[in-house]
Amino acid sequence: MRERRRVGAYGVARDDRGRVLLTRNSALADFPGMWSLPGGGLDHAEHAAHAVVREVGEETGLVVAATRLRSVVADVVRYTNLGVALHTDRLIFDLTVVGGTLRDEREGSSDLARWWTVAEAAELPLLPFTAEALDLPVGPLPPGAPDRREPFAEPPADRRLRFGAYGLVTDPAERVLLTMIADGYPGAGQWHLPGGGTDHGEQPVSALLRELVEESGQLGRVLELIDVDNLHNPAALGPEGRPLDWHGVRVVYRVAVDVPTEARVTERAGGSTARAAWFTPDQLADLRLTGIAARAVRGAHLG
Repeated sequence: MRERRRVGAYGVARDDRGRVLLTRNSALADFPGMWSLPGGGLDHAEHAAHAVVREVGEETGLVVAATRLRSVVADVVRYTNLGVALHTDRLIFDLTVVGGTLRDEREGSSDLARWWTVAEAAELPLLPFTAEALDLPVGPLPPGAPDRREPFAEPPADRRLRFGAYGLVTDPAERVLLTMIADGYPGAGQWHLPGGGTDHGEQPVSALLRELVEESGQLGRVLELIDVDNLHNPAALGPEGRPLDWHGVRVVYRVAVDVPTEARVTERAGGSTARAAWFTPDQLADLRLTGIAARAVRGAHLG
């Protein structure tokens, strides 16, 4: 089957009675009649936090603010009639309603928007990621799902979407693990957070721990999800040898390495990582850091 990737942003919003906001998939959607957290796919170059605000407004009429990234999950749906396996990375935010009036979407991918108690939601046909986000049992998809007839559009040849998982990795002495970007890749020579792109069908935490071993030889323990970063470079020049319109969505976790060893790159030659090393907090100020690494280090209040 052909592999396709998609990134979506969704939100958990509650009213003053503790009810959760859900939308029902319309006949135009791939899972008609199923209920979901409001949200949808990112536009090219769009930040996930902006996408969820836009999508919730379109689907429900409510104005919301994204207050916290609560979880990130991935799933794969196979469209056997189209020969496509669609991997979707779903970023789920906590939302606060700040305005607007609840209404249903017209002629869109949803047709109802309603507030439900969690007990009421448990009786609805929920999409699996929605049930998981609400700590409810995950039920099977209905027979015949997904229902899609329209072929998937081919991605533009010179446009890339990449979803990655990265770590602010520290050891018991509060040293920080960083990796240097290799020659031939955007940002070459800068120190970066360990991590990288997720494979098709791979969960972000699993990808991060795999990358940590490949790039530095370290065994890590994920502590918490701390950030989502958006990178848009309309003319990124990498190993492809031609400029690409590059959109990177990157989630950042706090990771502990309880038994640190000498950092060594173990992935096969030709990778994007040239070196890996541990740094004390006072050494970080003298390093050329990527934007995502500098932001993570500043927010950690190390030392």
